[in-house]
Amino acid sequence: MKTLIATLVSLALAAPALAADPTEQEALKQRIDELNEELEYLSERLDKAERHTATDRIQLTGDFRVRAHTLHYQDVTWSPAMLVDFDDFGAKAISGQLGDPNNPDSPLGAMMAANPVLAQAFMSGQLQGVMPMMLAPKQTYDVNNDVLYNTRLRLNLNAKVWDNVSFAGRLTMYKNWGDSTGVQVFDSWRSFTMDGTNSGNTSGDWLRVERAYFDWKEIAGSQFYLSIGRRPSTYGPPTQYRENELRGGTPSGHLVNFNFDGATLGYRLGEITGVEGQVLRFCYGQGFESQWGNGEMYGGIVTKDTHLAGFNIDALNDGTHFLQLTLFGAKDVNDGFKGLMAFPTQLAGIFAPTMYQDLQKFDDFNFVTRVQPSNVIGDMYLGGVGYAYEGDSGWVGFASLGWTRTESNGNAGLFGGMMADARFEAALNADGSEILMVPVAAQDPGDHNGYGIYTGFQIPTSGGKFGLEYNYGSEYWTPFTQAQDDPIGSKLATRGHVGEAYYIFDINPKMFIKLAGLYYDYEYSGSGTPVGAPQKVDDLLAGSAFSMLPVVDTAYDINATLALKF
Repeated sequence: MKTLIATLVSLALAAPALAADPTEQEALKQRIDELNEELEYLSERLDKAERHTATDRIQLTGDFRVRAHTLHYQDVTWSPAMLVDFDDFGAKAISGQLGDPNNPDSPLGAMMAANPVLAQAFMSGQLQGVMPMMLAPKQTYDVNNDVLYNTRLRLNLNAKVWDNVSFAGRLTMYKNWGDSTGVQVFDSWRSFTMDGTNSGNTSGDWLRVERAYFDWKEIAGSQFYLSIGRRPSTYGPPTQYRENELRGGTPSGHLVNFNFDGATLGYRLGEITGVEGQVLRFCYGQGFESQWGNGEMYGGIVTKDTHLAGFNIDALNDGTHFLQLTLFGAKDVNDGFKGLMAFPTQLAGIFAPTMYQDLQKFDDFNFVTRVQPSNVIGDMYLGGVGYAYEGDSGWVGFASLGWTRTESNGNAGLFGGMMADARFEAALNADGSEILMVPVAAQDPGDHNGYGIYTGFQIPTSGGKFGLEYNYGSEYWTPFTQAQDDPIGSKLATRGHVGEAYYIFDINPKMFIKLAGLYYDYEYSGSGTPVGAPQKVDDLLAGSAFSMLPVVDTAYDINATLALKF
């Protein structure tokens, strides 16, 4: 570059001396034109180098997925009821606390007039102790969604901050075709959009920050590393095989598929023990913030922050064998999370009759409301061990065993306590004009252990791979996998059986087609939530058990995927 500039300067100085000779003038002009072209070429190369240096600060990659489902639910049952303490109700009625039963304008008289069957059963002495009070007639029906399309876009951001410090993030858009409302009608716990499940819940045509964290490795020259931020806590092993991806998250995907904010302090044990890939991690996070933004200034808040902590150990990870151990706990679990939902008209008819009168005039409207928990209901503990084998030929086999434990403190909200239904008692509203049924405690609270198994294999075939998976969850099985993006609900949270078969056809190393089918056979209600007592699905179908939300007996999802990476 210096030589080129010196040549141009020399030619500029020599130009007056050559001006008198036409031949020399033409030669000089030609030489200057050639040098200008060379200068433009070098300038363009320098601009590209500068741009490359700037973009090297952040490396952008991503993946794009389009999927078509056909979803079918058999024997969906809605049989809502609440457990009412009728001994308490009778004592209050006799003492006159609820008004004169013979006066139709009193709270008790109005309630008896509106519920003549309930009034007759109560007056005849049939309602004693704690018994279910039916809120609506039992219904059983099938639901078919013949075609559901959705699109998922994920953008990965990676940057090298320093020699041993890096940043990683992921932005995610996940939406159903023809739907960007971002809020679903509350008909199951999987429809409740919240901080921990947004990445796996179709929430509209905008990008959400699924991950954002830094890694600080080899701290002070040691084998310790520290990572803080929105954690890579989704799509962990062995769920990456059905996703046709590399390992996507740190913790066991059988136990955790849930976004949360926190920190990890790790130590690479393999450098000491000589066992390849051996890493010990202590993880801490916060799953729920109770005080900030919840109206605490009014003084009526009874919830607490939910904190999670535990250990995750990669005992072996040599590229062929993978062995992982997980153990963690969640303290001060509440009866829900902050989030948004479209309030179902059906529940308005039960709990808000005055509002329901107006809602009937707008039967195609649902109002969107911000909801939050009302009570701390107990603590939870989760543990598990998982093993995977990856053969040189492409054959993969894995098995995972998980354990969950819930410890109730006896509290309950509208939908129940920790693995227990709520017990309701009668009380007057603020102006004494209406009887309300208020949840006061959990009915038959206790400690409960659940277990789950997850196993499968994948074999190479002509042009791709074929896989079979099976998982089972017991009555009290309650993992943190609610962000798994199965539209029927997280298959790994199912209290019952799920079988899945799939074939993946590799179009090229960056693009594939997947054909899959999942079949769910639920044994108990409440999959994916610790709130409320699990009920046998057979008892719900028979009418001897009740559930505030619809319960599915069996379901299947047949889907086709086209995915690419860039």
